[in-house]
Amino acid sequence: QVQLVESGGGLVQAGGSLRLTCAASGRTFSDYAMGWFRQAPGKEREFVASISWSGGGTYYTDSVKGRFTISRDNAKNTGYLQMNDLKPEDTAVYYCARARATAQATGATRTSAYAYWGQGTQVTVSS
Repeated sequence: QVQLVESGGGLVQAGGSLRLTCAASGRTFSDYAMGWFRQAPGKEREFVASISWSGGGTYYTDSVKGRFTISRDNAKNTGYLQMNDLKPEDTAVYYCARARATAQATGATRTSAYAYWGQGTQVTVSS
């Protein structure tokens, strides 16, 4: 059984920074790509960033490129999302997810490509 737990969300002013953490249980975390998604009220869940099993490959949605950085520490079964220069439109519940298959490409952006999800952490950016 795989469990993912996000933390690090909160309220921040525009231009500020937050670092989200995704703690994973299970021995196979390092075998799979992982991703971060977000969902704003009244909107569909959308892809934010993903990282390969080794950490050597990353992929971002255009709106966060240059501001967000995804990383992972397989020795700690933990993933991260560093968010800088936050904007009010970044306000959402952020979810981490583990890929469905070990061979999954780093750039998988559909929610169906991910088998396990955390409960989410709220990020609110005030203007």
